Amino acid sequence: MNEAVENKTMTFKEQLLENDRKFRETGCYAGITALTYREDDPLRYESLHTKLRSMTIAAREMARSISASPGVREVGEMVVALYTPEGDAISLSTGIMVHVHTMSRFIKWMIQNGYEESPGICPGDVFANNDAFIGTVQVPDVMVVVPIFHNDELVGWAGTVAHELEVGGITPGGDVYLAQERFTEGLFVCAEKVGENDELRRDYLIRLERNLRMPIYWMFDDKAKLAANLELRDQVKELIDEVGLDYFKRATREFIEEGRRSQLSRVKQLMVPGRYRGHTFYGHLTEGKPGILPLGDENLLYSIPLELDVGGDGQMHLDFEGTGSWGYHSMNCTPAGMDGGLFVTLTQSMNFEGKVNDGAWLATDMNLPSGTWTNPDRHTVATATSWALLLPAFGIFQRLISRGFVSRGFKEEAFVGQVNSPMVEMGGQSQYGSQFGMAMFECSAAGSGALGIKDGIDNGYVGWNPESDMGNMEVWEQGIPMLYLGRSIAADSGGVGRNRGGTSFTSLWLVHNTDEVTIATSEHSSRVFDNAGMCGGYPAPTAHRHFTVRNSNMKQLIEEQKPLPHSLGNDPHITDLERLVEGDQKEVEGPHIDRPLQSGDLFAHSYNGGGGYGDPIERDPLEVVRDVENGYVTAEIAQRAHAVVLEYDEKRNTWSVNKTATEARREEVRKSRLSKAMPVEDWIESERERVLEGDFVTEVRKMYQDTMSISNHFATEFREFWNLPDDFTM
Repeated sequence: MNEAVENKTMTFKEQLLENDRKFRETGCYAGITALTYREDDPLRYESLHTKLRSMTIAAREMARSISASPGVREVGEMVVALYTPEGDAISLSTGIMVHVHTMSRFIKWMIQNGYEESPGICPGDVFANNDAFIGTVQVPDVMVVVPIFHNDELVGWAGTVAHELEVGGITPGGDVYLAQERFTEGLFVCAEKVGENDELRRDYLIRLERNLRMPIYWMFDDKAKLAANLELRDQVKELIDEVGLDYFKRATREFIEEGRRSQLSRVKQLMVPGRYRGHTFYGHLTEGKPGILPLGDENLLYSIPLELDVGGDGQMHLDFEGTGSWGYHSMNCTPAGMDGGLFVTLTQSMNFEGKVNDGAWLATDMNLPSGTWTNPDRHTVATATSWALLLPAFGIFQRLISRGFVSRGFKEEAFVGQVNSPMVEMGGQSQYGSQFGMAMFECSAAGSGALGIKDGIDNGYVGWNPESDMGNMEVWEQGIPMLYLGRSIAADSGGVGRNRGGTSFTSLWLVHNTDEVTIATSEHSSRVFDNAGMCGGYPAPTAHRHFTVRNSNMKQLIEEQKPLPHSLGNDPHITDLERLVEGDQKEVEGPHIDRPLQSGDLFAHSYNGGGGYGDPIERDPLEVVRDVENGYVTAEIAQRAHAVVLEYDEKRNTWSVNKTATEARREEVRKSRLSKAMPVEDWIESERERVLEGDFVTEVRKMYQDTMSISNHFATEFREFWNLPDDFTM
């Protein structure tokens, strides 16, 4: 019996189990131990893959032109992918590469839960999901998939994901900041059949209309996703007619096995085998903020350790043992979401040639301890802003594999990587008088970490969307009752280093033509760095302060044609809002959630830059002075952090370097460092006393209490490191 005949006699679930059995027994995807099609006729083999990838890319671009959402049209928050009948990713378009395996989980979940029998999987059916415990990252990541049948046989799935800008949660927007349990996250579609005969069901669309503040975005995005899937499905069927079904089925499985082998090969080539360890922290100021429910009314501090084992065969194992428990907030993550973090990192470091698929997932595994924020042990936990913890976690992963690259001699591949990307969301009364809700995706163009051989990307990078476009201000103004007074580079927002981190930007808005707009921000760390630099580079500062002016005199300033603020300015001691505008000024540390704003009020928000690489006092002074003149770095930081002595020509408004004084200053800094140095053993002994006495602020003490109670492994290692009694507790 050949493979095609054999599969036609199996149920979908039996096919899935058979694939899993073959992998366990052979270590190769679907039991494919030799890439015979690739070896026998590589041109035909590669041609098929190129055509499939081209189809996914073309389908995505078509869908972007259909969508009404600026998140999809402007920023490109969408990906289209092709899957095997068992739900394994074969080929993906460009776009949000987060979802290589998240949609796999969604399709597999339906098969494992008997969807073949009820509600049935038939030609023309349409299924949707945004439940992260089934298979996505967070509630706004809504997936639409359609089965691909060829002569009554299921031969694959076409799937599309887009990030929705409004999901009907407790706070307006997509990343529902105030969600503290699932029941406040908004509208869930839990692996549902939402369409038949290639059309979305009317009752599903009515549900969207009646449960969202601004349903047009989700509804048109779903129609765009369905159009992309149908286009991909029909083209795949035509391609099968051209190459033959047996060839298609075998070749697409070889693509995945090739992906697995390529992943192992790259790791062996680029990294030194061994154990890599890293750690970061994430702080969140919640206590006393308006709208926080009693269960979550406390400040949060998360410890995120990561141990990466790289085997001699190229297999990577990520272990998050020792991280904290899930909590009553929206920043928890599911295993599907952690898959997303894994793939946004892999696709920007090792798998960037366009052939990434589920093969890479098979060559990597993760330990996500049950009960932690990485793997909550109940499905009622909120995950709406899971990127808040996910991005710092995989920022560590990025730096660990970069250490591996540097160790192997591939310094040019080192990338300090991704940082958190704070999100601004809002809702209330629109400028047209109707209700609205909106997630501002201009955060898609923050700053990247530095690279081993050059500076990070300024105002053009986020980890979760490598296309990174902030969108036109005029387009965003059509969707929100606020006018841009300016977008400006946020000086000093990149971490200093021999190669500095990429800078981010600040937006300043004037609230316009509304009596009520509520703004909630999320996904930014406060008081601790949520990411680091590398090889002596410093972390970037956290984006942790928001500025508002209520009852401003902006109307008077405009009428009198007086200077208006367009940014916060570069004076760290006084903002341009304070300098130029009269009104009720307020500065909010941490996430902004406050009383609604109205016409004439001002609001400013800053995004994150990336960490630096290398010692900052080794940076070329001429590069430093260029940074100062271009507004990337202030003169104060240039002199304090880079130890560059600058001179300002007031007449010509230019800066220059005093080379002699700079050399002397840098030598002074080096001597100062040596004078402060102490043996590590002495430092550990001095800090041990603090640990014994529990001499920590409340948040730090709670963090250690949590991690030591949830992880015996972490508690044992903690006691051994600090030479503490066996019965020590925090």
